[in-house]
Amino acid sequence: MALDGLVLHAIVHELQMCVGGRINKIHQPTENDIIMHIRAQGQNVKLLLSANPTYPRVQITEQSSLNPMDAPMFCMLLRKHCESGVIEAVEQIGMERVIRLQIRHRDELGDMSTKHIIVEIMGRHSNIILLDPATETILDGIHHVTPAISSYRIVMPGSKYVTPPEQDKQNPLEADASTFQHALSQDSGQEESKEKPEHKLVAAFSGLSPLIAKEIVFRSRQDGNNEQGDDLAALWTAFDGVMTAVRQHRYKPVIVEQEGTGKLFFAMTPLRHITGISTSYATPSDCLEHFYGDKAERDTVKQRVADLLRFLHNEANKNVKKLEKLQETVDESKDADKYRILGELLTASLHLIKRGDREVEIINYYDEDQALIKIKLDPLLNPSENAQRYFKKYTKMKNSTAIVEEQIAQTHQEITYLNSLLQQLSVASLTDIEEIRDELMEQGYVRDRNKKQRKKKKKDKPALACYLSSEGVPIYVGKNNTQNEYLTNRLASSMDTWLHTKDIPGSHVVIRSDSFSETTLLEAAQLAAYFSQAKHSSQVPVDYTAIKHVHKPNGAKPGFVIYVNQKTLFVTPDENMIKQMNVTIK
Repeated sequence: MALDGLVLHAIVHELQMCVGGRINKIHQPTENDIIMHIRAQGQNVKLLLSANPTYPRVQITEQSSLNPMDAPMFCMLLRKHCESGVIEAVEQIGMERVIRLQIRHRDELGDMSTKHIIVEIMGRHSNIILLDPATETILDGIHHVTPAISSYRIVMPGSKYVTPPEQDKQNPLEADASTFQHALSQDSGQEESKEKPEHKLVAAFSGLSPLIAKEIVFRSRQDGNNEQGDDLAALWTAFDGVMTAVRQHRYKPVIVEQEGTGKLFFAMTPLRHITGISTSYATPSDCLEHFYGDKAERDTVKQRVADLLRFLHNEANKNVKKLEKLQETVDESKDADKYRILGELLTASLHLIKRGDREVEIINYYDEDQALIKIKLDPLLNPSENAQRYFKKYTKMKNSTAIVEEQIAQTHQEITYLNSLLQQLSVASLTDIEEIRDELMEQGYVRDRNKKQRKKKKKDKPALACYLSSEGVPIYVGKNNTQNEYLTNRLASSMDTWLHTKDIPGSHVVIRSDSFSETTLLEAAQLAAYFSQAKHSSQVPVDYTAIKHVHKPNGAKPGFVIYVNQKTLFVTPDENMIKQMNVTIK
């Protein structure tokens, strides 16, 4: 569900709180996103400008982000022209999905200067452009558009800024009853006359998405005698009701989960035409944060770890195949005694065998009925050598059993380790990825291709997510092996309580207190189950014990521990409850 002009109108109204604010810092955590730290009206605000091709948006955000060691060129340019500047205006261009930020700052000579940041929210063509309004010249864009891509609009440093092509639609906030009826009564042919009223609304007015158009038609049918949806008077009443609320900035941001499909929809007005659970939010930014936040981050994480996921899946598949081969060897070794018996029978019957024989039929003295048995021979070997051949095969199979069983145990550990890494990548945030990548380098799984470029020293203390239980007890969660090892082996005290899903890859969770209620224990178990491979399961078993009973064996893989004196409880992960818990990064 993309932002439409009405949603952007609500966002721009909310962002008026930033007018007069000073831009303290500018970061570019990803190739598509800009984060501006603004001091406005006595509070610190983080403004997200995103030209993400899938989730473009503008909003106030609370999410933390990992910034690259070296800022991209576009970020450096924004810092040069906008950092320490004052936001003078935040405007929407008509009802289009374009926002303009007007920023006043001092240039290198100390003179006052004005720059514009244009955010164009247009799906995969979304862009963030820094503009010199005095000359209408583009200083740079977060995404370059060369003449080879578009001859109409070029977004390159030094090129003239050209506004997006107009759609020749009316502004819905300026429409009255007569213009509305005239716009919807236009008929250019038989096919168009049969067109649905919601399609006509989208075609006639700018800023209206198909979702809002369907809502207007639905309200006209519910509130008036308009079963076919073609009564212009009833449509106008519903349309005017929605637009009046927008003009008066009476927004009711909601996210609706459609019944049956589970699909999510959001709008700045209640969506009565969708049957499902509706959740209201205090501000438009809160609504967008809940709708887009996790999706955008998960997509970015997925892009950054695609190579690791591919590698880990390949390694896991190799080890599964290796395990199958080793198990075949073990199964064969169970028949080792058969070769010893064959060797002994040949030794007792050497006088019956001649060189060149391909098989011999002799009495099986080990059989109760003394039945005859045929034994295959190598015609190139003499009778004694044939007997020794079976004895050697018996000895080799017996000796290999212990080695193979050890290799099976190691392969099981390897598969468990790789599965734990896959689970960690499935819940990793942008700040966790590098720690997982560094671990794979240290373990020798992948090469450090940027070894010469790495300037930053390895952190001795990784950042940990700290949740507060309903009674105020801190609960720490490690989301990768680096964090798990630090949390369990260094940070936690001996009497703290340690939790982990039973026989399921997942996070180490520690309750940092020796006194807490059953409620805190259940909330910690919820976290352990949620940040595990059983996130979408029910009745997940979670073990818990004191830290003093948790130990890492010598030479074990990162994150692997053994524990005793544990108890087990069963919980079903509740995502809504976990998202409502107070969490900080420490």
